[in-house]
Amino acid sequence: MKCPTCHRPSKWEDNPHRPFCSERCKLLDFGAWANEEFRVPAEEPAPSLEDGEQNPAPSNDDSDRLARP
Repeated sequence: MKCPTCHRPSKWEDNPHRPFCSERCKLLDFGAWANEEFRVPAEEPAPSLEDGEQNPAPSNDDSDRLARP
């Protein structure tokens, strides 16, 4: 397996830093996350009522309701 930081071969068995090849590469990766150089893509959350938004209009679609016996 290749180290995600330096792309050199990284021994998997008995490697306390895996998937990284060394503690240095592990810390470089951690620092990049801490400095927000890496980001996980996400969708913007829907506005909440606390943000001053009005209640959403009710839907005529009954597909999300449970059928009652």
